[in-house]
Amino acid sequence: MDDREPIFSHTPVLLSECIEGLQIKPELTYVDCTTGGGGHSFEIAKRLCDGGRLICLDRDADALRAAKERLSPFLDKITFVHVNFSEIGSVLEEYRVSNLGGVLMDLGCSAFQQTEASRGFSYMKDAPLDMRMNREDELTARDVVNGYPPEKLIKIIDLYGEERFASAIVTAIVKRRESKPIETTAELAEIVSSAIPKKIRATGHHPAKKTFQAIRIEVNRELDAISPAIRGAADKLIPGGRLVIISFQSGEDRIVKNAFSELANPCICPRDFPVCVCGRKPILEIDTKKPILPSEQELEENPRSRSAKLRIATKILIP
Repeated sequence: MDDREPIFSHTPVLLSECIEGLQIKPELTYVDCTTGGGGHSFEIAKRLCDGGRLICLDRDADALRAAKERLSPFLDKITFVHVNFSEIGSVLEEYRVSNLGGVLMDLGCSAFQQTEASRGFSYMKDAPLDMRMNREDELTARDVVNGYPPEKLIKIIDLYGEERFASAIVTAIVKRRESKPIETTAELAEIVSSAIPKKIRATGHHPAKKTFQAIRIEVNRELDAISPAIRGAADKLIPGGRLVIISFQSGEDRIVKNAFSELANPCICPRDFPVCVCGRKPILEIDTKKPILPSEQELEENPRSRSAKLRIATKILIP
């Protein structure tokens, strides 16, 4: 075990709650589906014995390279895989994992991506509009902002960003792009800010935050990955294995909650049937009836955790 300080700064969200939720057994295999800067992975890896194993997934090759540095004391226990976490089932098959004790998913955009200006995620730093978590993907934020029809943009910003001024923002975007393409994060942030009433701009978070979040989710099809990832993980967990998921947006949390519910209560028989005839058996037990939220101390130390919600489920033995 090595307790040296990690090489670069990164503050994982709900760290102690996640580690407690995983109930790590040192000899088993664990998966960090969204490795990011490796903060959660570091705490998992240092609890594993020589027979234990950690599989680190991330669709962002740059993040994986950075995580390898941070996790260098434990490389003999870790397998890194450049893949979208929706493919977890295939990864577990490929590596013939039969002792999966737990799976962690942190659905937020990593601090590594947000602080790397060239990636085009941040409204605080000027860069070309990109926002791709996987640089091999074709669709960029520039494509979305300049190419989507107004009605589709409004829907995305309203649904994924929960932005009540979506219509006004899109009107401003369309007006600007009619004269020339919108190329940079600073340009988009300025357009979005100008469309929001001045009294609203003066309070709370940055006025472009919700719009940038919405466009990022669309570029990376983030919500599409969650349900297949949960199903793939749940299928491979051993009885007693734990599924631990952090969400940061209501749409994400809704998908997690519904997926857990479907796997804990899969019966589709009409309610008036005296017995189940569909044959569907539950494979998860939900441990968090309500999500776990960050403590006041964490909110003070890491404002990024403010919207985080943690849900946990346990694989049950199918009779």
